[in-house]
Amino acid sequence: MHSYSTRQRKVLLAYLSQHPDELLSARQIADALADKKISLSAVYRNLAQLETEEKVRRSSKSGTREVYYQYLDAESCKGALHMSCIKCGKTFHMAAGNAALLAKLLAQSEQFMLDTTDTILYGTCSDCKGK
Repeated sequence: MHSYSTRQRKVLLAYLSQHPDELLSARQIADALADKKISLSAVYRNLAQLETEEKVRRSSKSGTREVYYQYLDAESCKGALHMSCIKCGKTFHMAAGNAALLAKLLAQSEQFMLDTTDTILYGTCSDCKGK
């Protein structure tokens, strides 16, 4: 499927690429881009297309029905196990060795195969831990 490079899409991609470590709702994105005259429906439409193209990842936070999106920074995000801070909202990549170790431990002790390409662990980051 051919994707059109509209002004709205370019603005949205530029914004997302400036916030690669954040999980953002469509409403948060639309509010941030309000001065660029991009409607909430246009944000949703473009996010759906970007998700199909694997340029954004869609997820939901525990305890909420709201959907969040994260920009997939080229190849660095694809296949990475993510950790998201429940206080500040930043998202981090787990070191590949640690992700492999966690997956191996779960496979051995729980007979559970972790999908590291589509998993987000929630907790508190080191910056927020002391607050």
